[in-house]
Amino acid sequence: MTSTLRAGIVGAGFIGTVHAHAVRAAGGEVTRVAASTPGRSADAAARLGARAGAATGEELIDADDVDVVHVCTPNSLHVPLARRALAAGKPVICEKPLATTLDDARTLADEAGSQVATVPFAYRFYAAVREIRARVADGGAGALHLLHGAYLQDWQAAGGPAGWRGQAGEGGAYRAFADIGVHWCDLVEFTSGHRITRLLAATAGGGTASTVTFETDAGATGSTVISQTSLGRRNSLRISLDGERAAYRFDQEDPETLLVGGTDGDLAVHRGSPAFSAAAARYSLLPPGHPQGYQGCFDAFVTDTYAAIRGDAPDGLPTFADGLRAAVLTDAVIRSSESEAWVDVPR
Repeated sequence: MTSTLRAGIVGAGFIGTVHAHAVRAAGGEVTRVAASTPGRSADAAARLGARAGAATGEELIDADDVDVVHVCTPNSLHVPLARRALAAGKPVICEKPLATTLDDARTLADEAGSQVATVPFAYRFYAAVREIRARVADGGAGALHLLHGAYLQDWQAAGGPAGWRGQAGEGGAYRAFADIGVHWCDLVEFTSGHRITRLLAATAGGGTASTVTFETDAGATGSTVISQTSLGRRNSLRISLDGERAAYRFDQEDPETLLVGGTDGDLAVHRGSPAFSAAAARYSLLPPGHPQGYQGCFDAFVTDTYAAIRGDAPDGLPTFADGLRAAVLTDAVIRSSESEAWVDVPR
């Protein structure tokens, strides 16, 4: 492996472009890109600044000038491509969902073993999110009793097409939860330290909306609304962790601010504030007033993954184990929606 990590990206749509920017921000080089056809691969290589296109994802994984594989394809291709990369001994970043079935996700996580294999739960990398996590761990909120919020988008509203995500083998009847609901759950479990142990879910709109009520292993209750048909909501991921002494709130559409609820009202703590912990300051890379956004979080995620490849795994890096956790939660939402009953969620 060279000192500059050489990345191959399989899949050249929106998220493949995000990955390409993040590779360069992490000090890597995009050497190869594979799209759906050799011609599209060549076009994508030029667009993403790669050395060359690859005829297929398999050819890219096997290439000698690819050190780390980024899987950014439709969901049904995640397992075979990630498995091939792992078998080749190459670190892999695989988009979520890790697999379209719980069994496949569990098998893939097992096969990853001690290899560097990560899943882009990129919202973990906002400084305000890390600050919530640090304050909860320090006991600033006291015991948490209520975890709630929503993840609302509108790209499927007013008859907007679902594309491949609407196909039965890609997301189908539970696509909103599998696509964005798992982000909400990951963020809440990551910041609170709680695990969801029971839930009651209802899914509607052909899979475009789910509501979930849940209980956690630490005695809290909670709820979330997941929708991709909420007009006017572009990417509103909101969480609130309510404790006996404080409530911590975060909204991805206003990511520079942590709201701290207290008996005297809300305190807005802005990114870059001296009140932020060292854990949060590590991800605050621009001066206050210069907003950091989603791409910056993704850059931080890839930078931390590449640090792990070099032998220095930072705290909070989402791995295939976290991808498996997302699959466990999705399976529980499916079981509950279909049975119209509470179900247990394995830890």
